[in-house]
Amino acid sequence: MIARTIAKGKKITVLSIDGGGVKGIIPGTILAFLESRLQDLDGPNARIADYFDIVAGTSTGGLIGTMLTAPNKDGRPMYAAKDINNFYFEHCPKIFPQLSRGGNFLRSIISSLSKWVRPMYDGKYIRSLTKEILEDITIKDTLTNLIIPTFDIKRLQPVIFSSNDALQVKKGALKNARLADICVGTSAAPTYLPAHHFVTKDSTTGDTCSFDLIDGGVAANDPVLERPKEQCIIVHAMPPNGAGLNGHIMEAEHQCWTSSLMQALIWLTSMSRHSFNPPSARPITFEFRMIR
Repeated sequence: MIARTIAKGKKITVLSIDGGGVKGIIPGTILAFLESRLQDLDGPNARIADYFDIVAGTSTGGLIGTMLTAPNKDGRPMYAAKDINNFYFEHCPKIFPQLSRGGNFLRSIISSLSKWVRPMYDGKYIRSLTKEILEDITIKDTLTNLIIPTFDIKRLQPVIFSSNDALQVKKGALKNARLADICVGTSAAPTYLPAHHFVTKDSTTGDTCSFDLIDGGVAANDPVLERPKEQCIIVHAMPPNGAGLNGHIMEAEHQCWTSSLMQALIWLTSMSRHSFNPPSARPITFEFRMIR
């Protein structure tokens, strides 16, 4: 397992992966290229997690970060970077199944309005998929430090999950959530997927902590928007401009109308703090940059 401790004064390497839904195939493509070049240098077993002190991802970026850092039974990354896009191509049509376009004009209007009171998709597939793949692996088990932002709709504040926090002696157990739960929470895109509720428990003290999470992009679509204080090199695999900031909000299955309206206000407030450009505003581009 890769060492978690970072020597004082050492320059930190950070991989940052933005949110963006199915556009995760763009950072997937970039990272597959990067890993292939690293394998040219260090052999076919080289993996992204071997080269970064921190992997940070929001929403779909959190899923990718988990794929790159979650351990398999041999103690190596569960997925190679080249497998990310195949994962998206196989599972995205099942996570977001094609909705029927039949029916009259009135039905289409009702369908458009209904997403403000309930999500378009039930989220059952992504919940069962993450549980099947990740089982009971928790964030402290990752092969390098993983950071995933989410937003809690009951606390009305961001919740940041990290491997480092989960390893802390005090209250670390309450932050040591299953990766399956964190992935479902950070990718619960407003209006598309329901919020995700789960509880963590400290087996020593019996204390519990409840979470009700939606897409981390509400708080930080760019997971390293504020650069760390330490000297660092940030490799930023960035999806198209505006991806992930759709300007909508959804209602959790277990939440009431009041919560739904509150989420809408949160999301609109979040939009006002970002430079939002509709996809049609300019050609789709992507950026692969290194910040020193």
